[in-house]
Amino acid sequence: MAERTDTPAKMPESSNPFVAVPIEIMVVVGKARPLIRELVGLGENAVLTLDKRVEDPVELYVGDKLVARGQLEELDGEKSGQLAVRLTEISDLQHGLG
Repeated sequence: MAERTDTPAKMPESSNPFVAVPIEIMVVVGKARPLIRELVGLGENAVLTLDKRVEDPVELYVGDKLVARGQLEELDGEKSGQLAVRLTEISDLQHGLG
């Protein structure tokens, strides 16, 4: 007969409860640096020129930490027209986001 122990088994890292917590990822398409007088003068249908082109990579941030880069894509099918990001470069996150 096997000996019973009341010591809980060590949980593997993959069962860490924090891995199921949702996070918000900010996708940065580009930046603009207008003068304040230009910004307050913007109205509906104004165009604000960014420092990136459509085909340039976008950056993905969690807080202020760059976690990945990717290319914008438009989904097809049932989600037609919805934007998505195809990841092309992922940061080493083995030591966390801090």
